[in-house]
Amino acid sequence: MGCADELFIKNCKNILAQGVWDTESSVRPRWEDGTQAHTVKCFGLTNRYDLQKEFPILTLRRVPFANCIDEMLWIWQKKSNNISGLSSRIWDAWADENGTIGKAYGYQLAIRHKYPEGELDQVDRLLYDLKNNPRSRRMIVNMYNHADLHEMRLYPCAYSMTLNVSGNRLNAILNQRSQDMLVANGWNVCQYSILVHMLARVSGLVPGELLHVIADAHIYDRHIPLVEKILRNPSFDSPTLIINPEKTDFYSFEISDFVLENYQAHRLDGKIPVAI
Repeated sequence: MGCADELFIKNCKNILAQGVWDTESSVRPRWEDGTQAHTVKCFGLTNRYDLQKEFPILTLRRVPFANCIDEMLWIWQKKSNNISGLSSRIWDAWADENGTIGKAYGYQLAIRHKYPEGELDQVDRLLYDLKNNPRSRRMIVNMYNHADLHEMRLYPCAYSMTLNVSGNRLNAILNQRSQDMLVANGWNVCQYSILVHMLARVSGLVPGELLHVIADAHIYDRHIPLVEKILRNPSFDSPTLIINPEKTDFYSFEISDFVLENYQAHRLDGKIPVAI
């Protein structure tokens, strides 16, 4: 069993058995019929994925690999907040009248700051340090800008990355304030693992560990039967990630440059109810 499946099972079982319900409170999320969308949650889940051993993607349920990369490139490479630049339609419900998600995610990464080396945005600062000062302990990207929160359509969920080089291994910590385990866990682990692979490639390093820290890991009430069904699925072997060997520029990567060989996974029948 791959580590993504193993940790997903462990986390979900822990939430369902030991989690705390919010049914005593009035909550913001609503189901499409207007009913409050309550959750059961655990605080402070920490998961480690060794990217040298395997590519961590769920096989208990199929993860839309191309869509994960599409959103990651939209945020980190295009630094966009305009949904027209996103092939998947996952942000449509959050768009404003101008077709943007406000000053969220990619918008924050595109803001330029003055450094001794010149004006750089957060991504270019990271790329510069990885190539010129890889032993730095200051390689942090943060999208949770309090000054702009009131102009974001949704506060960032996965909001910061801390990079650290040990030997020739590039390690990363992903901090996430909130995660819907059914909908987002496999998605976020997949896309940030790809991001670590990209950053390692362009910096002449090898991918090391991805440490994923989730403050509020939860399962929605109407998702519980689906989660329990997924947990009963047998797992498959982890697939092999193949990256176009000709790509060494962060801004030249495209979705087609990433291929999963031998990816077998269970398909989830039926539409997942969405909390809005």
